[in-house]
Amino acid sequence: MEYRPLGRTDLRVSALCLGTMTWGQQNTEQEGHAQLDVARERGLNFLDTAESYSIPPRAETQGSTERIIGTWLKSRGGRDKVVIATKVSGRSTSTYLRPGGAHPELNRANIHHAVEGSLRRLQTDYIDLYQLHWPDRALPLFAESSTVFRDLPPGPENPIEETLAALQDLVAAGKVRHVGLSNETAWGTTRFLAAAAAGHGPRVVSIQNAYHLLNRTFEIGLAEIALREQVGLLAYSPLAQGYLTGKYRNGSLPPGARATLFGRTQRYQKPGVSEAIERYLRLADDIGVPPAQLALAFVLTRKFVTSVIIGATTPAQLAENLGVLDRTIITPEVEAVIDAIHQVHSNPAP
Repeated sequence: MEYRPLGRTDLRVSALCLGTMTWGQQNTEQEGHAQLDVARERGLNFLDTAESYSIPPRAETQGSTERIIGTWLKSRGGRDKVVIATKVSGRSTSTYLRPGGAHPELNRANIHHAVEGSLRRLQTDYIDLYQLHWPDRALPLFAESSTVFRDLPPGPENPIEETLAALQDLVAAGKVRHVGLSNETAWGTTRFLAAAAAGHGPRVVSIQNAYHLLNRTFEIGLAEIALREQVGLLAYSPLAQGYLTGKYRNGSLPPGARATLFGRTQRYQKPGVSEAIERYLRLADDIGVPPAQLALAFVLTRKFVTSVIIGATTPAQLAENLGVLDRTIITPEVEAVIDAIHQVHSNPAP
């Protein structure tokens, strides 16, 4: 296993991070524990979750993945051997997350309430990386139109400086070691860095955004920031919600798959997406590797990536994902073919 520095901190995290968002709906507690055991055996020391998980978000299952990690830690021990990343929800209408049906937002009261809940469910005294799940601003996120800003609950945006000050309270109290961003823009990332430099709070160490062969928009602006400022990418959805594995090829909907159970795949129904997927699946066939490993290897080999978040619902899927560590896939020849495909099918599913 390769271990990479987390920003400018003294923490080193595994190049693969175990994502947990299916635990509590698609996966049971026992299955989550089994995945954690396998991950530990293979050297993964990095776990990612959120207060809102499992996915799709529901009041009935909110916090379930943090609870499953917590019971695993209690039974297995070794808290100091793992780096736990979780997230506080940004501004939204998910009023079940807050007392009295309040709207979540990134102010001091909301952040402090959220962290206490996460610590309790995780059964730990501290969180290694506390991330802002999405901004407090109106932005086109989560497969929405690139020009349509999502509706937000009424009220003014919380200034970045005030959000950072609230996070500083948690760092000073020892409840959080480091802070990061998620689903953030180049403008937002630079504003957070500038606010920290001005003394308003801790410097962000990472940014967790979607990044995969069908969505390389991180390379436009954010990649340079990640490299120059040491705010590395924690790449989520490297398999494009499973579409790059080929399991949905030709319209298939396998039993138990996320698209079959929940839908929520609008970004992969856009014009040009299926053609791009087919090109990458054929490339994997041509070089004799599982399509999932081709997709993961591409993300792993980007210089601006700190860690790649993998998720699985079955032992076979987890084993195949981990198999990317055992072979060299992205040769100069394969890179050239990927670049050629990308020229024709650039970012069809952002």
